[in-house]
Amino acid sequence: MDPVPPAHPMRRTPIQQRSADRLARILDACAELLDEIGYENLSTRAVALRAGVPIGSVYRFFGNKRAMATALAHRNLDTYADGIADRLADLPAADWRPVVDAVLDEYLTMKRTVPGFALVDFGVPAPPTEGPGSDPNNLVAARLTELLCTHLGLTPDTALERAVLVAVEATDALVQLAFRTDPAGDPAIVTETRVMMQAYLARVLD
Repeated sequence: MDPVPPAHPMRRTPIQQRSADRLARILDACAELLDEIGYENLSTRAVALRAGVPIGSVYRFFGNKRAMATALAHRNLDTYADGIADRLADLPAADWRPVVDAVLDEYLTMKRTVPGFALVDFGVPAPPTEGPGSDPNNLVAARLTELLCTHLGLTPDTALERAVLVAVEATDALVQLAFRTDPAGDPAIVTETRVMMQAYLARVLD
């Protein structure tokens, strides 16, 4: 699995700290509004008002709300990968099971605490416009495979990459179920999700 990197959602990348701070405010405002009014009612104008920036500042970075939400999803994925890396720093490389637990625990933490994450985690709640390589779960699986291989000293191969992608797809569906039945994530379903991940990935990691 070698996903094709998606087209960058931003019109320009900030160079100066002032521009980076403004971009962060825009994405923070986008996340807050997603929780309050949803993706369908989200607008670039509403985000500009919430962020306290001119509407032109939003359009300087993004052509539309989809591009803005996609940039938020990319930031979420970077935050997720960084959070997992922090957790792995405290884990030995001899056992993969705590590593898999860390991957799930970091996702659950973000699901419960990160603004806008319920609607825009690692992808936009709208039909894809790019090729199959830009599918959010493909991108997540690629990042997780890299993290797992680095920590456990493994060499990525097709079987491992496929197994991680299947685990990501299955876990995504089960976590959605857990949070659909309980706003904090049904503990029993989360436990079953953890069992499923461990049992399935044992095929390639044991």
